[in-house]
Amino acid sequence: MAKKKHKILIVEDSRINQEVIFRILKEENKLLLAKDGVSGLEMAISEQPDLILLDIVLPKMDGFDVLAELKKNDLTHNIPVIIISGKVKPDDEVRGLKLGAVDYITKPYHDIVVKTRIETQLKILRQIRLIEDLGYIDMLTNIPNRRQFDRHLTREWNRALREQTSLSLLMIDVDHFKMYNDAHGHPQGDVALQKVADAIITSSKRSIDIAARWGGEEFSVLLPNTELEGAMKVAEEIRQSVEDAIIPNADGTDNHNVTISIGVAPIVPSNDNSISQLIIQADKALYKAKDKGRNTVCSYP
Repeated sequence: MAKKKHKILIVEDSRINQEVIFRILKEENKLLLAKDGVSGLEMAISEQPDLILLDIVLPKMDGFDVLAELKKNDLTHNIPVIIISGKVKPDDEVRGLKLGAVDYITKPYHDIVVKTRIETQLKILRQIRLIEDLGYIDMLTNIPNRRQFDRHLTREWNRALREQTSLSLLMIDVDHFKMYNDAHGHPQGDVALQKVADAIITSSKRSIDIAARWGGEEFSVLLPNTELEGAMKVAEEIRQSVEDAIIPNADGTDNHNVTISIGVAPIVPSNDNSISQLIIQADKALYKAKDKGRNTVCSYP
C-alpha cells in the first residue's frame, strides 16, 4: 500500500525559497503554497493541512500575526507550525515558540535538516492522531463515538457557515430496543447494535459523511453539502438496510432483525441558528417518526 502523503502548507513569498522547499519536499508530500500572510491564513482554515511552514517576513500580514491568529482559531490551533526565516535573532525564535510554533528552521535551507525536522513533527502528529483515534472510537460498534461526532459536527458547521451550504443531520433510534434486550439478553443486544452500525456505515457511502454511535441504542449521521431531499434518500436507504439485516443468534436458534426510526433535519448555518438548534430539530423529527409507528423516516419541520 502506498504511503499516505501529508498535506503541507508553505507560506513563503520568495520564489527562490519556494522552489527550494518544493524540491526538498514534493516527492513525499502534497504541497500547498500561499504567497502572503492573509492568503496563508485563509488556506490554513479551508485546507486543514497537516503541517504549516510559515515565513516571518510576509506581505499584508507578518508571520507572527498569522501564527497568533492560527492559534486563536478552533479549526487551526492544533495544526503544527514550523517557522522558516532568515532571521536568526534569539528573541525572534523565542517569540515564535511562545506563540505556539513547534520548531524553527533558518535560511539558507539544508536538505537533510529540513527533511529531518519536518519528518520529526509529522511523526509526532501521527502518534497524537493515533492516541486521539483510540479515544474517539466506540469500542462496541467500532465506529466514531459522540466525542468524535461532536468534533466533526463543529468543523462541518463552520465550513458550511463559511460557504453557505446545506448540512443535514440524521438522528436514529433502534425501535423497542429494551424489549429486544429483555427478550434475547444483553449480549444479543450488543450483536444487534453492531449489525445496525454496519448497516448505517454501508449506507453512508460518501467519504465526507460521518456516522457515529450517539449513545445507548441511538446513532447519528452527518451529511455535509446535503439538502432535505438527498438526506431523506440516505435515511430511507439506512432504514431499509437495517430492516433487511439478519442478526445471528448466538445459541443457534432462529435469527432476528430489528428496525429503526430516523429523524432528518437540514439546515444552512447562519448567525441566526446554531448546532444545538439543529440537534433539537433532528430529535423532534425522530420523535415524530416514533409517533407514526416507528420503522419510518420523518423530517423537520
